[in-house]
Amino acid sequence: MSKKPNLLFFGIDSLRRDHMSLYGYERLTTPHIAKYCEGGVTFENCFSAHIPTTPGYSNMLTGRDVFGTGVVALGQRAIVDGVPVLAEMLRKEGYESTCIGFEGNAAGRGYDNYISFPGWGPDHSDGRAHKAQNLNDVAIPELERLAKGDKPFFLFMRHMDPHSPYLSPEPFMHMFFQGDAFDPKDKRMQKVYDFKPFGDYIGSWVPKGCTNPDYVIAQYDGSVAYMDSCIQAILEKLQALGLEEDTIVVFVSDHGETLYDHDCYFDHHGMYEPTLVVPFAVVWKNHLPCGVRVKDYMQLKDVTPTLLDIMGIDTGLPFDGRSMMPLVCGGEREPEPEFYITECTWMRKHGWRTPEWKLIRSLEPDFHFKPMVELYNLIKDPKENNNVAEEYPEVVELLTKRMNDWIEKRTKETGRPNPIDVNFLKDGRPFASSQEAYEGKYIGGIADAVKLQKK
Repeated sequence: MSKKPNLLFFGIDSLRRDHMSLYGYERLTTPHIAKYCEGGVTFENCFSAHIPTTPGYSNMLTGRDVFGTGVVALGQRAIVDGVPVLAEMLRKEGYESTCIGFEGNAAGRGYDNYISFPGWGPDHSDGRAHKAQNLNDVAIPELERLAKGDKPFFLFMRHMDPHSPYLSPEPFMHMFFQGDAFDPKDKRMQKVYDFKPFGDYIGSWVPKGCTNPDYVIAQYDGSVAYMDSCIQAILEKLQALGLEEDTIVVFVSDHGETLYDHDCYFDHHGMYEPTLVVPFAVVWKNHLPCGVRVKDYMQLKDVTPTLLDIMGIDTGLPFDGRSMMPLVCGGEREPEPEFYITECTWMRKHGWRTPEWKLIRSLEPDFHFKPMVELYNLIKDPKENNNVAEEYPEVVELLTKRMNDWIEKRTKETGRPNPIDVNFLKDGRPFASSQEAYEGKYIGGIADAVKLQKK
């Protein structure tokens, strides 16, 4: 190989790994990705510690944690001064870079070329959202163009299909559901519609009269399967161009997605497992070992150090994350089994996750009227249905101390405050009550969601 390896980067929004057949999901949602990843390395326990999109991608593409990026909320548009993103690092190494569908995000700077595509709402011809095909329509010609150049390239693609609205076209919209979506005796969707902050938004894209949440979950899975089929076309093009041995292919997500879980309907707030669990897989034909599955815990902050290690690039930068390659190569890497978690867009909370326990502490009242302190035993209660904070006050105290000690350590190291302490959900101040939060947060429809992302 005469030049540095290319990087083909699938940044997939809102994809939870436990709904991928690559990770053992019973529905065949990602058969093409799974087949391709047989030729590489799959990381089984990757977590998005800081949600939602903006902090997630900031961690992923800088190799820093939330203290290192200063980004904790969706609306933040800038990473702290002096912290480069992956595109900027690779530019110094002689790469040409193209970003598809990611312009404006704090971590989306530094690319040579920007291309957009219709990535949100339904197509007027059939009322369905052809997000992944719209991306293919611009990504495949760009891949062909980059392949003709004399520079190594970095092509970043932001796939939006698992992000609501879940409106995959036929035959995917019916692939995983053939039941009754409109049974009037089924009342389970009523509480979704009655939740005013999101109810009107969800009602704007769910079929009118839908009563069955299993139908909506099947639409999420169908959207993932539709995206997977479109991704196969890009992988096929890579092979047709003769670039597989010259190109590192990565699959990763910024955060997961709550479906009918924990009252956080069909979105990605709430620091429960569905939102934290994300995929990470890397393939480099005839360079990385095949069929390796790494079980050790990792976070999105480890993605960039891992990729740079694979690429043989030493930036000299002080990352917070660490490469996973020692484990891939049969060596050792000091585990990081417990870590700090945050969310600061719809609810303002932080917490501490260990293999056994998850502590969630609210920093202001939330719009779900949830308790200010939550504690879950992830071994006995993996679905986090039983808050045991009152039963185990000593565990709450212990985990709170570990969390606060970590915060103190990182704020001293960075010389900056914890970003969640200076970001609020309303007018520079905390909500005074859950009722105020409930009345103060609202998405009315798809157009409003698009504006929120661009705001």
